[in-house]
Amino acid sequence: MNTGLQLYNTLTRKKEPFEPLHAPNVGMYVCGPTVYSDVHLGNCRTFISFDLIFRYLKYAGYKVRYVRNITDAGHLEGDRDEGDDKFAKRAKLEQLEPMEIVQKYTIGFHDVMRMFNTLPPSIEPTATGHICEQIEMIKEIMDNGYAYEVGGTVYFDVDKYSKEYNYTILTNRNLEDMLANTRELGGQDEKHGRLDFALWIKAKPETLMQWPSPWGWGFPGWHIECSAMSSKYLGAEFDIHGGGMDLAATHHTNEIAQSEACSHKQPARYWMHTNMLTVNGARMSKSAGNGFLPGELFTGDHPLLEKGYSPMTVKFFMLQAHYRSTLDFSNEALDASEKGFRRLMSAMGLLDKLHASEGTDDFDIDAIRENCIRAMNDDFNSPVVIAELFEATRVINSVYDGKAKLSAAGLEKLKVLMHDFVSDIFGLKDEESSNVELNSVLDLMIDIRRSAKENKDYATSDKIRIGLQGIGIQLKDSKEGTTWNKI
Repeated sequence: MNTGLQLYNTLTRKKEPFEPLHAPNVGMYVCGPTVYSDVHLGNCRTFISFDLIFRYLKYAGYKVRYVRNITDAGHLEGDRDEGDDKFAKRAKLEQLEPMEIVQKYTIGFHDVMRMFNTLPPSIEPTATGHICEQIEMIKEIMDNGYAYEVGGTVYFDVDKYSKEYNYTILTNRNLEDMLANTRELGGQDEKHGRLDFALWIKAKPETLMQWPSPWGWGFPGWHIECSAMSSKYLGAEFDIHGGGMDLAATHHTNEIAQSEACSHKQPARYWMHTNMLTVNGARMSKSAGNGFLPGELFTGDHPLLEKGYSPMTVKFFMLQAHYRSTLDFSNEALDASEKGFRRLMSAMGLLDKLHASEGTDDFDIDAIRENCIRAMNDDFNSPVVIAELFEATRVINSVYDGKAKLSAAGLEKLKVLMHDFVSDIFGLKDEESSNVELNSVLDLMIDIRRSAKENKDYATSDKIRIGLQGIGIQLKDSKEGTTWNKI
């Protein structure tokens, strides 16, 4: 199966033809959320991006098994197995059991993903549901000589692994520089090497989440869960592994090491990473005070926001940037995306009101579709697709206004094009069309205005039009009737 799809592979740092191991079957693993707090926008961008990839692969004819994990255990404050357990810390703060924290924030994450109209993954495994698999993988790594136990904690031996494999293959970092930038071993440090990381961590007596293992009671390190679950559901080798770019340096680097130490195989053929978010040019972070939660962005309840923006507006805003590009949030950029999204949805609403004409088409719909497919095949270049969709929007408005013609065949191609890319691939939907009360009121106002015009009561007609425009509703008259859209 050859779709002409090219993916940027972080592993090789170049675009490569997509050649699945077992086409048309595709295995895709994406690192999911750590559910001890509300999902942040960086997470949302990653999952919206991979939802786009999931949707397009299915559209292209692949049968995709999309696995996205839930991290609900084994996550300490630092990447190097230091600090407090984040779940226990949150549980104590909110005076709840750790699994109540897990349930609370997992439900919240799913609610946000539904608001963004993302598809659920094929499988959504949890770390706590796969403790046995993680233990078995650790045992295999130890048997292969790449891990060691110290007092009930099992560490991965990076130095031993690096003698046989390239530990920094994903980031191309210099191993000596990494060692130089890592803290010196203290007298109480039990690791053999400064870059060694924990596969299993001995539990303290007060640890809330712990399980029995061959090394005593404890809990898994953060990195081992993804290696164990990806291999369980996708095999030792699979097609795509994804996540945010912040995961590449430590989490994904250690995933590759664990998997190779266990199976002697590089786990994923293509590694894909989404870029970071900025706000007015500065990196988005809670500590800087410029980090938005999705709910704050929707309501506008944040000092840096002038108003709230709907989930579909935010999603459209994210899709206007390539997933590997930095995405900068500002009120001006969100306002522009809101107008663009409304324009697109207004055109979608006109599709069923268009009438076919006899003769030659004034627009080449096939060319627009080919441009959209070419852009998606170029590492999922959504901004270029959106530009083509605005060209299709111009076609829709021209045909609706009677300024251009499309045959029945051309009109059907246009409808299929918009449905395929706007609804099925981008997952965008008209939020206003689901507001039954608003639609009913506007239909009534349009009917009153029509009657006023028929009775030559132009004062009332203009009053309705101007009044609606004042609250952000624009009426558009044509020979087919009157439509409305938000401005």
